[in-house]
Amino acid sequence: MSKPSTKGSAALDSATRFLRTEAGGGFALLIGAFAALVWVNLIDAESYRSLWSTEVRIGIGDVAIAETLGHWVNDGLMTLFFFLITLEIKRELVTGDLRHPKAAALPIVAAAGGVLVPIAIFLALTANEIDSSGWGIPMATDAAFAIAALAILGDRVGIGVRLFLVTLAVVDDVAAIGVIAVAYVGEVSFGWLAVAVGALCLVALMRALGVARILVFVPVALLVWVATLESGIHATLAGVALALLTPARPVQGRRVLEELEDGLHPYVSFLILPLFALANAGVVLGGSSLSDPDARRAALAVAVALVVGKFVGVSGAALLALKLRIGALPNGVDTRGLLGAAALAGIGFTVSLFITPLAYPDAPLLEGAKIGILCGSVVAAIVGVAILAPGGRHPTREPDR
Repeated sequence: MSKPSTKGSAALDSATRFLRTEAGGGFALLIGAFAALVWVNLIDAESYRSLWSTEVRIGIGDVAIAETLGHWVNDGLMTLFFFLITLEIKRELVTGDLRHPKAAALPIVAAAGGVLVPIAIFLALTANEIDSSGWGIPMATDAAFAIAALAILGDRVGIGVRLFLVTLAVVDDVAAIGVIAVAYVGEVSFGWLAVAVGALCLVALMRALGVARILVFVPVALLVWVATLESGIHATLAGVALALLTPARPVQGRRVLEELEDGLHPYVSFLILPLFALANAGVVLGGSSLSDPDARRAALAVAVALVVGKFVGVSGAALLALKLRIGALPNGVDTRGLLGAAALAGIGFTVSLFITPLAYPDAPLLEGAKIGILCGSVVAAIVGVAILAPGGRHPTREPDR
């Protein structure tokens, strides 16, 4: 038997390290969400709300920004999350699997089904009943949680299922970012927007001049973030724009994009996302939370859209694409693996929780939608694990040494 090439082995090792970090990050995210639920339901809900509504002022004198602690997490720290996932998207498009049309076709089609069907189900369940602004909530798949669910199964799941699910989540993220940029924008200050665009042009100029030192870009990046925040466009989109300007190929021998990914990934996975979950997952799970009929309707619509919509949308679109010979399944992925991945795609935790307050800033719809996200994600994880669990070690998985 011939040995795998060094390049192929390196790529597989890189993918394995990425998936392990994602799995660990998923468990850290789970701890943050669990802590928030315990705090609100068993300790003191009022102290939870008081902490995250505390105003924090950063700056000097009149040159300062005052936001609640919760907004600093959602508008500030989560900018790094969106920066990171956009870096991953760009890498996949330029040097990864998504640069190959045939390899990218199936996850793109599957992701499209996994976006459109949940939206259709949500709109159908909320039509003429409650505000349907939350249609973007069940769109995205939480890669970290989904990979953590796969980690429970160990070597019963082939690497192909994991990579298919991550690629699917990447395409989902593209759609979610687009929705946040277009559908959930407040009143725009065009003066501040011009400052943000000007600062981005400066970043592009610095890149064209061959500047490779990351620290040199930090002050300009902060200006982009502040200007975006003040413009009325969601501040996290500054991270998206900056990531799109990051070179995907080496600059003066430095692999800037990979350096940023490797440096940020642990902090985002093990610090920022658990903190985000702690700040946003605190909802009362007792009957009082769903006593309002609008809250019940929102919870039901989100949960069904995640569990049923994602499964039907992803699996249906993928199977149709295969029948039409659009793309092909990754190596080692059979129909059961595809169905399991489709079910796990219904874990829509992080981006779903992020979109919820943009769509529903006030209770009871806010609380109802959050309960729907939590319940739907748990059910989707259980269904996906149940589909993938039967059988022993997957043929594509080597025994641990």
